[in-house]
Amino acid sequence: MFLVTGATGNVGAELVRALAASGERVRAVSRAGRSEGLPAGVAAVAGDLNRPETVRDALDGVRGLFLMPGYGGQGQILKDARAAGVRRVVLLSGLSAATGDRDNAVAGYLLAAEDAVRESGLDWTFVRPTSFMTNAFRLADQVRKGDTVRVPFPDVRTTDIDPYDIAQVALRALLSEEFAGRVLEVTGPEALLPADRVRILGEVLGRDLRAVGLGHEEARAEMEASGMPKPYVDAFFSFFADGTLDESVVRPTVEEITGRPPRTFTEWARDHLEAFQ
Repeated sequence: MFLVTGATGNVGAELVRALAASGERVRAVSRAGRSEGLPAGVAAVAGDLNRPETVRDALDGVRGLFLMPGYGGQGQILKDARAAGVRRVVLLSGLSAATGDRDNAVAGYLLAAEDAVRESGLDWTFVRPTSFMTNAFRLADQVRKGDTVRVPFPDVRTTDIDPYDIAQVALRALLSEEFAGRVLEVTGPEALLPADRVRILGEVLGRDLRAVGLGHEEARAEMEASGMPKPYVDAFFSFFADGTLDESVVRPTVEEITGRPPRTFTEWARDHLEAFQ
């Protein structure tokens, strides 16, 4: 039995499907515990990672745990997991943890999560991806309304990764002892500018989309207006304006672990075309 937290999220949903397709028994934890959209045979469980008592019973009989970072109940959940006989935990972290900057809001919560897992006594693997291709969904409203798309950090190249590929790596880390005690840094196959992604979306849609770069003040104002907490806005400006995080390097990890190259942004865009129409 495997327990997947964040089971309705970008990575968690892909991992649930991958485990089920591999013939594994799966419990899918989400706040609502809804079963809609889950593969046949997957057990939906309502649980809040800030309230570990809501997850405790779901750990019974579990061999491997996929854990989301940044929740207040993580320490207790890990203790409960060890007491329940869980053998392995795969933590979804992020490439910014490699900066070691605990004063950065994003890197800091990832590092705290990694610390807790290291101290849990369980076999562990950290999966540290770059930015997700699904971040492009934030552009969908602009794409539907017109051909001009405003983008922050226009000069920053990133090797965005499809959550599908993150899940495929996590799947193998859950099923094999080979990756115990390892940090897996995973990227997409190409370093793209925001304008490249806008152009590709246009090509897939059969439209001529044009990216317009936001200045830093405009970008900050829009990010804060969207509801992003200021410490997180500051974190991303540290990464992409001050250059404390380099997500432009393509790493071979996905292909080395899964046996095939990671999916391109074009492939991702074709699979999610309806979101932009």
